[in-house]
Amino acid sequence: MRIAVLLRDRCQPRKCAYECINFCPRVRTGDDTIVKGEKGKPIISEELCVGCGICVNKCPFEAIKIIGLPEALEEDLVQQFGMNGFRLFRLPIPREGQVVGLLGPNGIGKTTAVNILSGNTIPNMGDYENEPTWERALDSFAGTPLSDHMKKVADGNITTAFKPQYVDNLTKVAEGNVKDLLMKVDDEGRLDEIAELMEITDSLNRDIKTLSGGELQRVAISACLLKTADIYFFDEPSSYLDIYQRLRISHILKDLSEKAQVIVIEHDLAILDFLADNIHLMYGSPGAYGVMAHPRGVREGINTFLDGYMAEENIRFRDWSIEFTTHPPREEWESGSLLYFERLKKQFPTFNLETLPGTIHRGEVVGILGPNASGKTTFVKMLADEIEPDDGKVDADVKVSYKPQYIKGDYDGQVVDMYYTQLGERMEDTFYQTEIEHPLELKRLYSHKVSTLSGGELQRVAVGLCLGREADLYLLDEPSAYLDVNQRMIVAKTIRRVMEKSGKSGLIVDHDIYFSDIISDSIMVFSGEGGKWGLGQGPYDMRDGMNRFLKAVDITFRRDAETKRPRINKKDSKKDREQKSAGEYYYL
Repeated sequence: MRIAVLLRDRCQPRKCAYECINFCPRVRTGDDTIVKGEKGKPIISEELCVGCGICVNKCPFEAIKIIGLPEALEEDLVQQFGMNGFRLFRLPIPREGQVVGLLGPNGIGKTTAVNILSGNTIPNMGDYENEPTWERALDSFAGTPLSDHMKKVADGNITTAFKPQYVDNLTKVAEGNVKDLLMKVDDEGRLDEIAELMEITDSLNRDIKTLSGGELQRVAISACLLKTADIYFFDEPSSYLDIYQRLRISHILKDLSEKAQVIVIEHDLAILDFLADNIHLMYGSPGAYGVMAHPRGVREGINTFLDGYMAEENIRFRDWSIEFTTHPPREEWESGSLLYFERLKKQFPTFNLETLPGTIHRGEVVGILGPNASGKTTFVKMLADEIEPDDGKVDADVKVSYKPQYIKGDYDGQVVDMYYTQLGERMEDTFYQTEIEHPLELKRLYSHKVSTLSGGELQRVAVGLCLGREADLYLLDEPSAYLDVNQRMIVAKTIRRVMEKSGKSGLIVDHDIYFSDIISDSIMVFSGEGGKWGLGQGPYDMRDGMNRFLKAVDITFRRDAETKRPRINKKDSKKDREQKSAGEYYYL
């Protein structure tokens, strides 16, 4: 089975010489294998295509994908978005009393699958030329584990509740007081109960446009919980939330699964491991096709995802594996101190921050962990000289490159123009091209306008820009936000490799434990009362820093015997009690 996919957002016929048509050997013999279609964009005949790959390699914008798939998948085609459009194969199976997780890269069809299961989209089963009907879809699902569920969806006998992926879009579609908005979806008069459970009571009387990302996320989850439904869908519920809030949400969703079906799309592997009972891996080519693998137990599923190979299906869906190492803490640094900061204090009208003295060494990557609104970003901005401390000083004359937490895509122009404006000749440097541009896949984004980038694309552009500047210290605030699991691991390894090869230092604020585990040599720990006061301490070595942080969170981590990845122990389990009594909340 061969599929030909045109990534329409990349295709720019006005800027190319139609290399796809002119170099196609079948076209040269007189066949209409590739012809010009609407707006001059090519249409590829899958029946005539011989899969030579010349058009794929010749396209200057990498807009064409020719993919060979097993013939058996043809019977599992659920949705196709037009000629040469994205295809989704198979759907996840909801289960009573369990949280079902979906794990895979962005652009692979997870949200499409959720929309079909919830009834928002009628699957066309590959027949994109005719209007989809439930009758045709139900015939295709007959005799499968999804038959009963899809029949209930088609008949309107199942109610669904959906928490969308991009909660920051809520401010664009909703206006007014948070309480008034939530009351519209409060089916059973449980607003006060849910508000207290989700810790949004203080936000109820505020205008929704004034909320932070974390507050918007909790309001969106609350809106979903307030609805009475048979099945609940949560698309990336941990975004913007700190580890405390992520664990709290996990407990809430696990409790919810005891009385309703729950499906969760999540990129934080530690949280997914803790939350889900079984998971469906998704593989394919982003923007081209996605395949929903058969369900696995959560431990086996995540380990298989990290390995990149499904033994039962004999499918390698990633040509590299994600590895975790049990690196020992460094007792001494071979290089000297880069930066020393005194006890720093900063007072705002409603918030006070204090950080104890500390040192950052040359070549050291410091991970910063702590709850939201505890002063982590303020501390980073003081080191970046964007905020002046009220008391204390930073004792160093270092050049700083800073990536902020909230990225604005308001540059009026293409990505390449923005890069040349800020990086100039450094873009021609071999180190930049091999260690930053290539792994972050920036080249194909250069021709895009900054204002049109998705959240994940904008994040990669911002990380690349930060690392591309000449600096002594790189400060990156939440570089994993908006990224899928593959992209998070790539960004973590890219930052790590740049620091090691250049001998520079990094300070990384992030809430993803896996990300911090891979990237960090040492840890700074922030504590306090969100929005009122914060205290920063460290850097400590990995064992000491993680122990301090996890003790405050009251969770313990163990290493998976097979992959060495961190796994959250169940509260009050034998392993949890043993580690707490030994004072070892985090095993290196």
